[in-house]
Amino acid sequence: MLTPAEKQRYARHFTLPEVGEDGQDKLKQSSVLCIGTGGLGSPVAMYLAAAGVGRIGLVDADHVESSNLQRQIIHGESWIGKPKLESAKSRLLDINPHIEVECHEARFTAANAKLIATNYDVIIDGTDNFPTRYLSNDVSFLLGKPNVYGSIFRFEGQISVFAPYLGGPCYRCMLPTPPDPGTVPSCAEAGVLGVLPGIIGSMQAMEAIKLLLKIGKPPLGKLVHYDALNTEFRSFTLRKDPECPLCGENPTVTDLIDYDGFCGVPNTSTMKEITVLELKEKLDAGLDGVLVDVRTPQEVAAAALDGTLRVPLQEIEARHTEIPTDKTIYVHCKAGGRSAKVCAFLAAQGITNTVNIKGGIDAWRDLIDPSLPPA
Repeated sequence: MLTPAEKQRYARHFTLPEVGEDGQDKLKQSSVLCIGTGGLGSPVAMYLAAAGVGRIGLVDADHVESSNLQRQIIHGESWIGKPKLESAKSRLLDINPHIEVECHEARFTAANAKLIATNYDVIIDGTDNFPTRYLSNDVSFLLGKPNVYGSIFRFEGQISVFAPYLGGPCYRCMLPTPPDPGTVPSCAEAGVLGVLPGIIGSMQAMEAIKLLLKIGKPPLGKLVHYDALNTEFRSFTLRKDPECPLCGENPTVTDLIDYDGFCGVPNTSTMKEITVLELKEKLDAGLDGVLVDVRTPQEVAAAALDGTLRVPLQEIEARHTEIPTDKTIYVHCKAGGRSAKVCAFLAAQGITNTVNIKGGIDAWRDLIDPSLPPA
């Protein structure tokens, strides 16, 4: 039942015949899992909280960085260096103290996905990497829950709802195999206009509310594409693939798998890594090795560490012989992802004296030199 304070808060919903007091009470009894509290997860979680979704689950293991604030509006300056979950929970309860916020401070993996997702009605994918997209799709299918998908790139975004049990396709029907590692630039490499995830994330929140209230038509079998530069929306038909390994007629994926391996992501569990604080100690002592920056020339021009050898990830295959191998090779990028790929590539060439710098130049800026320009 809704309290008097809640009835006052949601008064504008009550006048909508599709919602009304009964629908608002239904939202209060509902739950949504938001995977990620970044660019997409921020507007998703904030609008779900404002709308009165009773229980919101958040999954994130990262800390707030200054470079997040251009688009991750759930976080603020005072939360830099602190866990994103603490920041997000504080903001959501400030928006609406009548809801519950459950925090899962962990990376969403095949080992914990079912346990985390099982008690939520709708799963929203607010991530920016292929392993988690496939994982959120697969766990949603296996648990019989709708998966609200969204992605962003520079000035473009797209959304869909994957729910085979409602008659639509799944993410694997749209993208049966992941792209080769390094062929699709991340937002860190390609950039993204800060307001874009606000638009796409708000649309994801809308679709989640429609699913919870069972109103309207969700974009089942439809990929909605938004072009911000030309202010255009286009819809593409997605068809259920009878040969889909997950939701097809003869499925071969019947449980969660190794998604990093499936997407060709380097295994960092055996990779030597150090923090930026440890790197600074080595630099202050006179680094006995070579520091390689694998970001794009544009990123390097915006902000760079002194004395680095610059070999962009896209050129590493052709230029890796330029890197001296008689000393330890310290590799860094923006946040640690591309540098891990380079370490894995070099290891495949027999060059094993590599060290990945965790957190990259973003962590250097946040923990060591705040005057360094964003890059």
